[in-house]
Amino acid sequence: MSLREKYNNEIVWKLKNSLKIENIMDVPKLEKVVLNMGIWTYIRTWNKDYNVLKDHLALIAWQAPTVRYARKSISNFKLREWMPVWLTVTLRGDAMYNFIEKLINIVLPRVRDFRWISKNSFDKEWNYNFWIKEHSIFLEVPQDDVVKNSGMQITVKTTAKSKEQGRELLNSLGFPFSK
Repeated sequence: MSLREKYNNEIVWKLKNSLKIENIMDVPKLEKVVLNMGIWTYIRTWNKDYNVLKDHLALIAWQAPTVRYARKSISNFKLREWMPVWLTVTLRGDAMYNFIEKLINIVLPRVRDFRWISKNSFDKEWNYNFWIKEHSIFLEVPQDDVVKNSGMQITVKTTAKSKEQGRELLNSLGFPFSK
């Protein structure tokens, strides 16, 4: 059973009862997952083409990333306007559920000295944010192509109306929160 089927058949009803929500449409759900990979330091320090990182992120997310450029120059950081800064991918629907299932069951257990993820990383809109230090922990990334490991920020956008609702949703999906 896929994570989406499990959510629709089991988790929705469990959340409805545990959070004491009367209307099934008010049960928190996942809207999207956003993957961000910083490429500016990779370009600046290694003087490399970022297409390798772009290909890696496309393999991880199963879709092509978009490049985000700097909007203004900052001389102290040697950053010029319209320099590539970020690679971004937004996942929705089946791709989102497949990525989260892969992240929870395969990728996070592969992290060396994994000590769970923080349960307090919710922002003011009750979305969950966390950081992965090495993008090479994903099985899709060919290890021969990795010149320098790049970090990746993962944002899970939910429809939760409180921190407790968001935490309960992600906990029921299987996110490995610290106790």
